Amino acid sequence: LQDLQKSAEKDLLEAQHLCENIPQPLKRTQTGTAMPAVKNKEQRKAVNPKQAKKPTKETRVTKKVGLITAEEFRGIPKYMRGRITYEQINTTVDEINKAVERKCKILQQPLKSMNAATRNLYHRFKEEETKGTKGVFFIVEADIKEFTELKMDKRFHIILSILRHCRRLREVHSSKLVHY
Repeated sequence: LQDLQKSAEKDLLEAQHLCENIPQPLKRTQTGTAMPAVKNKEQRKAVNPKQAKKPTKETRVTKKVGLITAEEFRGIPKYMRGRITYEQINTTVDEINKAVERKCKILQQPLKSMNAATRNLYHRFKEEETKGTKGVFFIVEADIKEFTELKMDKRFHIILSILRHCRRLREVHSSKLVHY
């Protein structure tokens, strides 16, 4: 029994060390809460989180583009990567995720609570939907210009092609627009 307890304490210390030393790119995507240290069964019962009240309206969870790992970055061909760094790609991914979140927030609002500018954006978003993008989260270049401070330059388009290469994004071409 004592050996089992020592083994459990060793595993707990190792887990705490891992939680404290998470690499920076992985810290950004983590949404869970940290678990406090628990030594025996009585404390475990006291630590269990209280059940949260369910919201009256269901909120739709937006999918996020995953960050590129260092291994994937090394797997990108040099001709495609050029001088773009790992950090530049992941900051662009973060900005794209912010744009998708803001767009989804507008789409989830009731029409009556919107002001005129937001309502115009809402109608533009609905017009941009096609058969290929129905029910899927997507953004177009106008959304990126609207919601982020990214420049739509050659470097941005190279990063988009890298994200397509890593299967983080998909391009859907329609008559006038390119949906990502």
